[in-house]
Amino acid sequence: MKIGFIGLGNMGGPMARNLAAAGHEVAGFDPVAPMPQGVTATPDVATAARGADVVITMLPDGAILRRVAGDLIPAMASGAVLCDCSTVDVESARAVAAQAVAAGLGALDAPVSGGISGAAAGTLTFMVGGSDADFAKVQPLFQIMGQKAVHCGDSGAGQAAKICNNMILGVTMIATCEAFSLADRLGLDRGRLFDVVSTSSGSSWTMNTYCPAPGVGPQSPADNGYKPGFAAELMLKDLRLSQQAAEAADAPTPMGELAAALYARFVEDEDGRGKDFSAMLPRFEGLHRRD
Repeated sequence: MKIGFIGLGNMGGPMARNLAAAGHEVAGFDPVAPMPQGVTATPDVATAARGADVVITMLPDGAILRRVAGDLIPAMASGAVLCDCSTVDVESARAVAAQAVAAGLGALDAPVSGGISGAAAGTLTFMVGGSDADFAKVQPLFQIMGQKAVHCGDSGAGQAAKICNNMILGVTMIATCEAFSLADRLGLDRGRLFDVVSTSSGSSWTMNTYCPAPGVGPQSPADNGYKPGFAAELMLKDLRLSQQAAEAADAPTPMGELAAALYARFVEDEDGRGKDFSAMLPRFEGLHRRD
C-alpha cells in the first residue's frame, strides 16, 4: 500500500518506520523531525499525500490538523482515506472528516493509546471513528502499528473514546498518587500498599502497570526519574479536551474538572513540565493538607 505520513515526531516517527518495515511504500513530511528508516522524505504535505492510498496524520492539536487538512485534501486521490491519529477536539475531527468526504475521500479519526513505547513496539490501541468501509481499508495498517483497533462509531467517536479514557486515566493517577502519599504519612510501607491494592478493589492500571512509586511494581517512568512516557503537559491537554467536550455536551464531570485544574497547576505553576504525568506523587509528597 502507498502511504503518506504527516507528523514524524516521538509517536509518528516509529509508527511510520513500522509501516515501512512491513513493506509498505511510505512518503513522509515533518518540518523538524528526522525521517525514520525506510520513509521517503518529501518537501511538503501535498507531495506526501499525492497518489497515496492512505494518508496518516499525527499532529499536535485541532487547529494544526485543520490547517494541514486544507493542504492535504486537495492533493489526495479520489477514494483515498485520510486517517488522523492525533488527539484533538471532537469538533475538529468531525469538521475535517466532513471536508474529506465532500472531496470524495474516506476519513477516520483514530487517536491512540500506548505512548512512545507502544508506538515503537507496534502495540498501540487505536480508537476509531468513521465508516465501516474506511475502517476495513485501514485495518491492515492498524494491525502493523498496534495490537488492537476498536471501531467506536461514526466520525468523532474515536476522539470521544480517547478523551473519556484519558479523563479516567488522569483522575485515577491523581488518586493513586494521593494514596501513596497518605500511606507514607501513616507509616505504611509502599510495597505492602501495592501488594494489597493491586489485588483488591482499589486496583487500577495506574497502580498495577504504571505505578508512580519508584521501586514498586513493574518498571515505570517512576523508576527512571519520572522521565516521561506520557508527559504531564500531554495529560493536561487531554483533560482540557475532555472538559471542552463536557461543556459542549452539558455533561457534569467534576472529577475531570478537578484533575484538569491540578495538572494545570502542576505543569504551569510548578515544575511538572517535561516530567511524566505520574510525577504527581513527588508533588504530593512536598505538600500539606492546607496547600
